[in-house]
Amino acid sequence: MTFVMDMIKGIFIGVANIIPGVSGGTMAVSLGIYDKLIGAVSNLLSNWKKSLLTLLPIILGCGIGIVGFTYAIEYLLSKHTFVTCMAFVGLILGGVPVLVGTLRRELRHRRRSIGFGGIAAFLALFALAAFLPMLSSGEEVLKTFSPTPGTLISLFLVGVVASATMVVPGVSGSLVMMILGYYYGIIETIKNFLDALKVLDMPGVLHGVLLLTPFGIGVLLGIFLIAKLITFLFKRYAVHTYCAILGLIAASPFAIFYTPGCLPSSAI
Repeated sequence: MTFVMDMIKGIFIGVANIIPGVSGGTMAVSLGIYDKLIGAVSNLLSNWKKSLLTLLPIILGCGIGIVGFTYAIEYLLSKHTFVTCMAFVGLILGGVPVLVGTLRRELRHRRRSIGFGGIAAFLALFALAAFLPMLSSGEEVLKTFSPTPGTLISLFLVGVVASATMVVPGVSGSLVMMILGYYYGIIETIKNFLDALKVLDMPGVLHGVLLLTPFGIGVLLGIFLIAKLITFLFKRYAVHTYCAILGLIAASPFAIFYTPGCLPSSAI
């Protein structure tokens, strides 16, 4: 029964991870399995059997949630782009009060102010998140990647960065992918892979595997390696880390509105 319940909770976490602005980490906290999940990840090397048994139903559920909701996201982005982008903005900004409240509690606990370091962290991440979307080439909202060496390396690195943020409550890994300019392409790649798999289109399946494998490896490495770095940052530099996250979130609407189709034609 525990296996089934954890898999159901994993489904909700998977759905949360695919929606920009919704934090998979926050969903795990709400479902009461965040400590269980992080503990299993942290002890994977020292107690791998128990950790794998703990992670298996959650990972299966996440996979089901991601696969199932990919079609819904793809439809909404292709048919109702502006409305969907506005919903993303609402979800993102709706999480700000929670993070601000957490930062205030951290400041009271440490009996200190934000200081220059916190302001610098906020401005640095704000500038980075606002600038990166401008580097995009202005292609269609939904695009398909080509399996070039540069693209494969980029997908690996994006997987590492996005998955590392997925485990932090209040931070959306999908939002990070959107800021980096890879969210829409990955959604379309997953959908094309599933469509090819359903009709046994082997060239399409192999194309999808070639693109999604480096991304998947990056996701796993991000969860099991970089997540520990993030845990360290929250323990030693919590105020600066929360300020950086707030800067990222404050600038994230730029990543959404800069996407072609996310603004009405009259506003472009």
